[in-house]
Amino acid sequence: MDLAKIREAAERVAHSEGLEIFDVEWKIGKQRLLRVYIDRVPDPSKPESNAGISHKDCERVSEQLSVILDVEDLVPGPGYVLEVSSPGLDRKLIKASDYERFIGRLARIWVNEPIENQKFLEGRLAGYADGSVKLAVKDRELSVPFAGIRKANLVVEL
Repeated sequence: MDLAKIREAAERVAHSEGLEIFDVEWKIGKQRLLRVYIDRVPDPSKPESNAGISHKDCERVSEQLSVILDVEDLVPGPGYVLEVSSPGLDRKLIKASDYERFIGRLARIWVNEPIENQKFLEGRLAGYADGSVKLAVKDRELSVPFAGIRKANLVVEL
């Protein structure tokens, strides 16, 4: 199975709906699961267009993608479950642009090499520059090398 080809098919569908693919995951456990996360394309000139993903968005992408996956035989073998969803409020931060898009939001970052003796950081995103994520932690700003981030996600604030 070629995850890159599946991502390409998912991107074709998402773009036709004015959406983008956030991530694609393939998991094998009790069942084979293909999970596709969709998101809105951010448009700074139209803040109202940056609303979250609706159930209807997921349904439309799922229906169209399911047909393409079957017709192009992109998931060979026994049956599988296709799940299409939003990245969620505690979304993963994957691309450098994610750190810019969510400036001011609270984030958790796990790093490969300790920064100030810490492998886990929590603070407000302050941007991305020169290959590093800027993170405001308490009264100072830390520079976290993007290449050294093992995992990162937004924190839900109530």
